[in-house]
Parts: sequence; structure tokens; C-alpha cells
Amino acid sequence: MADNQYLYEVARIRTKELSLLSADFFEQLLSAPDYETCIRLLKEKGWEGGQDDWEEMLARERRKTWELMEELLGDTSVFNVFLYANDYSNLKAAVKSCRHRTELSNIYIEQGTVPADTIRKALSENRFEELPEAMQAPAREAQKVLLQTGDGQLCDILIDRAALEAIYKAGKDSGDPFLMLYAELTVACADIKTAVRACRTGKDRGFLMRALASCDSLDKDRLADAAAEGEEAVAKYLDTTEYHEGAAVMKESLSAFERWCDNLLIRRIRPQLYNAFGLGPLAAYVLARESEIKSVRIVLSGKKNQLPEQSIRERVRETYV
Repeated sequence: MADNQYLYEVARIRTKELSLLSADFFEQLLSAPDYETCIRLLKEKGWEGGQDDWEEMLARERRKTWELMEELLGDTSVFNVFLYANDYSNLKAAVKSCRHRTELSNIYIEQGTVPADTIRKALSENRFEELPEAMQAPAREAQKVLLQTGDGQLCDILIDRAALEAIYKAGKDSGDPFLMLYAELTVACADIKTAVRACRTGKDRGFLMRALASCDSLDKDRLADAAAEGEEAVAKYLDTTEYHEGAAVMKESLSAFERWCDNLLIRRIRPQLYNAFGLGPLAAYVLARESEIKSVRIVLSGKKNQLPEQSIRERVRETYV
């Protein structure tokens, strides 16, 4: 579809951007005296539910985003790159449910390219052919690993890497610069976080080569070599990449680095606020909504657990608007 065919859709998104949560609003949330006040402030912004279960409130807001995309585009498959993480999260849940013979409905995520029930049934009945082709091999391998060894961590890294590979391929195949950027940053930041965690838990290079996914902005072999040496070596390698600013943040804490990664994405998509054409503004809106939902979860969780305001503030992400 040509860029100019998105003129109406982008115009609609411009009106929706007015209701995105601003930095000033997050200041109100952060300075609110308690959880109940935060819920009231969110309801005044049109967010529904949440008095007893903030996850339901956040799920509703996520549904609103995808309902809007379906209304504007009809076929939202162009944005599957944003949903593969949910598919593979559901795959992990299904594999572990089979291992422990449990059926917990609340462990599955609604939005995905494959219905969660399809994934659950495929795993429980060993009918892997009912899964998308790219998901079949990692599903088989992860289930085999968990059933034979009980190694939940290895199961997770096999599925997480498959998810990153699916995201990266979708971004590349789209040919859209914005979606390619999203895929690149998603894989690179995930690889860096995996490398740091591997350093801290004493994992060897073999583990790293199974866990890391390939991308253009990082050399997987060099990152694995560095992680096998230690965090200082990882930071030194990152100094040679476009993620050099994150190397200093990483020394503070892994959660600080995760925040830096999320903020980097927001900064890189912010120019779409001034783009009148193409898929970019729509894709940026989806990511902006996901980012604000993540920040609201952080605030509500912190307030509910009576954490110090500064502790919550340090984890809240930058806003899109």
C-alpha cells in the first residue's frame, strides 16, 4: 500500500495521540499519595476498571489499541512483528503447563498472531503441525528439554531466541524502515541483557551461543566472547557499538539498562509524531501505548506495595508525547 493511502489513518492517530499519557500526568501519578488515588486519576483519563485488579485495566487498554488498529487497517498482520513476543510467551506457558499438568487460564496473553488455545492444545496433544511452521521446531525442542531434563531455564532460552528470530525476520521481510528499526533494537537489547545475565550467573560461551540471536548492529560471536570473560568485557565491547551509552547505565543495574533500552526505542520512534504518511505513525502509536501501559504497571505495582516514590520513579519510562 502506498504511503499516501494512510493519510486518513494517520489523521485518526493524530487525534488519538492527544489522549496518550504525558510526562506531566506521570508526575501526578508518582506524587499521588496512594494506589487508590492513582486509579482515580487513570479513570479520569478514561481507563476502566482496576480498583482490585490493575492487570485487567491494563489488558483493557491493550485491547483498545488493537481494536483501533483493526478498525483502521482491517488486516493488522503488518504489525505481527509486535505480537510474536506474545505468541512465544504463550508457548512457554503451554510447555510448562504440560510439564506440570496444570491448566491456568490467566497465564496466557490475549493479543497474538496465534490463539493461545491453539498453542495450548497443540502442546498438550503433541500436534505440533497445528502451530505456525517457524514455531514447530522450537516447541518440540523446548518440550523435549523440559520433559527429559526439567531444565526450565534452557527451555526459556530456546523459546526466547526463537521469538527474537521471528521478530527479526518479520522486521526485515516487511521492508518498512520503522519495523526494521523496531526489530533491530528489540533483538540487540535482548541480546545485551542476556549477555549480562549470563555473566552474573556464570554461564559459559556454549550457553550464550544458544541464547543469543543474530542482528546487524551486534556481532554475536564477539558479544558471547566478551560475556564469557565478564561484565567489564561486555561494557568494553559495547563501547565499540551504537549502544555505548547503555554500557555506562548497565553498570548501575540491569533494571536501569532495561529502562535505557525502552527509552532508546521511544526516542527513536518520536520523529513519527511529525510524519504525515506511511505506517510509521501507526506503528509508533502501538509502541507508545505499550510503553505507557508498562509504566502504569510499574507505578501501580509500586504504589500497591508502598514502595518509595524515588524507587518507582527510577523505573518509569519516558513518554512518547
